[in-house]
Amino acid sequence: MDNLDRAIINGLQGGLPLCERPYLEIAAQFGTSEDELLLRLQNMLDDGRLSRFGPLFNVERMGGSFVLCAMQVPTPSFEEVSAQICALPQVAHNYERNHRLNMWFVLATESPQEIAETVARIEETTGLAVFEFPKLEEFFVGLRFEV
Repeated sequence: MDNLDRAIINGLQGGLPLCERPYLEIAAQFGTSEDELLLRLQNMLDDGRLSRFGPLFNVERMGGSFVLCAMQVPTPSFEEVSAQICALPQVAHNYERNHRLNMWFVLATESPQEIAETVARIEETTGLAVFEFPKLEEFFVGLRFEV
């Protein structure tokens, strides 16, 4: 990782400008071209230095809904159930925990009623109960990782 890669990672954690060509504007701040910036981002995604690059949306402000969910999945079925969960477009991410409720994921949907429909579909597909943990209070954590 060179200094430009570090600058890109550190600089983009604060967000992108809302304009017609945000990558062109950001690239100019780093003294490089839009094509070079996009190539470097893709290379960092391809080689695993970045696991994800994209926006975070507040789905509730757009009329949608989200909920944290958990399941108790038998160990022999974990990979199969994980694949079934991750195949759904409403699943934001899925991870394993060392707990009785060993599979956790976030559902994000276009409407609140779609949460119930998606939970019912998961329960029907997997034969397992889905436990919902709705947000009670929201906190902002300004998390940044300087490289």
